[in-house]
Amino acid sequence: MTPQSQTTRFAPSPTGYLHLGHAFSALFAHEAAKKSGGRFILRIEDIDPVRCRPEFETAIYEDLAWLGLEWETPVRRQSEHLAEYRTALDRLDEMGLLYPCFCTRKDIAGEIERSGHAPHGPDGLLYPKICRAMGQAEQDERMGQGQPYALRLDMAKAQRLAGQLTWRDLVWGERRAEPDRFGDVVLARKDVPASYHLAVTLDDHLQGVTLVTRGEDLFEASHLHRLLQFLLSLDVPLWQHHALLMGPSGQRLAKRDKAETIRSLRERGFSADEVRRLAQSQKNR
Repeated sequence: MTPQSQTTRFAPSPTGYLHLGHAFSALFAHEAAKKSGGRFILRIEDIDPVRCRPEFETAIYEDLAWLGLEWETPVRRQSEHLAEYRTALDRLDEMGLLYPCFCTRKDIAGEIERSGHAPHGPDGLLYPKICRAMGQAEQDERMGQGQPYALRLDMAKAQRLAGQLTWRDLVWGERRAEPDRFGDVVLARKDVPASYHLAVTLDDHLQGVTLVTRGEDLFEASHLHRLLQFLLSLDVPLWQHHALLMGPSGQRLAKRDKAETIRSLRERGFSADEVRRLAQSQKNR
């Protein structure tokens, strides 16, 4: 590959059928790799055992192949690499950057109500740091009792280690990393052994992704991902956050809103060329 070539990826979760927004994102990444003489990777983000289903994963392969995309094999499936995420978590723990959080949603809501202050971040309400000051003895006791807990990143400590970081988007230019807007973010839970933020950041490094293309709805996540790259000594890619496809109501296309799927368009008689053109024509800018 030439120095200018890029390795890109499309990384869907098999929690439903792909819609036009997915088609646009996959085509965008595929074209970026093709134009640069680089590599296009498909990754299956199936780390959530409750929501991910085999039939949706099969449909992903079928829909993308029908659209004319080709990708490297074997395909990385997150569920097959839990040990790698555990190793990353262990490293952060050894650095003193993780702490167990035993709070329920009710606990967090109650603390926020009592404080009269409800700051928000990209993922919703910021955690009010209830468990951060908990002593080791209490942590050990509660964990020994089998109480469920999440592992949170001590953002203040992490930022002191990292100092000032930057990241570069091909559209928005050089950006100052501001991961503190996420607060003490969850990096793992009992039912989901690695968060999206941790898994995707490690995956991109291990797969040699040099250009992360994804929708503008994930723009803020890059601030946090840049911090995790520093903490785990990972390669730093370029980013390119593309426009989102919007539905008739002006909301972005989403599975939860039952956006029309590629599969349904196929069943209605649309050709692959027509679906590709439709995806391209509906981008909001």
